[in-house]
Amino acid sequence: MPTYVITGSNRGIGLEFIRQLVQSPDNTILALVRNLSKDHSDLKALANDKTHILECDTSSLSSIRDFAKTARSTLGDSTKIDYVINNAGINLSAQNSSLQLAPDDLLESIRTNVLGPAKLVEFLLQQGVLSENVRVQNMSTGLASLKRTVDGEDRMCAGYCISKAALNMLSAHLAVDLRKAGLKGATVIMMDPGWVKTDMGGKSAQLSPEESVGGQLKVLQGLKEEDNGKFFRYAGDQVPW
Repeated sequence: MPTYVITGSNRGIGLEFIRQLVQSPDNTILALVRNLSKDHSDLKALANDKTHILECDTSSLSSIRDFAKTARSTLGDSTKIDYVINNAGINLSAQNSSLQLAPDDLLESIRTNVLGPAKLVEFLLQQGVLSENVRVQNMSTGLASLKRTVDGEDRMCAGYCISKAALNMLSAHLAVDLRKAGLKGATVIMMDPGWVKTDMGGKSAQLSPEESVGGQLKVLQGLKEEDNGKFFRYAGDQVPW
């Protein structure tokens, strides 16, 4: 009976993760939202009795720390987290190039897209709620591939891409550090969800959330220990660094 943690679960890709995971009565889901006081009617409509809607603002260290404590009290001593999906992220100043970086936007992107996932894993580890074989999926993007960026002609979302490239490096470190910390079967991956029709992806995107998340879950649930530290696309192929 696997247990999942999904950040940014109130809309888009995160909401689709919930939609697909609740189909199995075996799944326990910690569905994280930035602010519980907001309207989460779409998420609540999907939730079953094994779905816990909890607050976790991934741009706030205190909020992440509080969630980790809540996760422990919610799950109890006998249940461990099998999957952590760091889905929440922001894309600010999407039109700005590397010659027009807005310092505050870039810092906020790094705080949310890099530090948030780092501290979520760290604080859950401190609370002792991660399974020895935990799978951690950090939501990246093909735009964070250095090779694709150098080889291609298009440049877009500079601040977002920079933060996601930093997330990739974080993931490479976590892949080693979690095992050194005693989670001998831990596997950390980066995921390119594709260009998805969400509020962030826009109407011109190529993929439905259903197709993207279906592929991601197939990859995530089929991971082997030797996949630790790899960068995947939703379809299962690997993304060049």
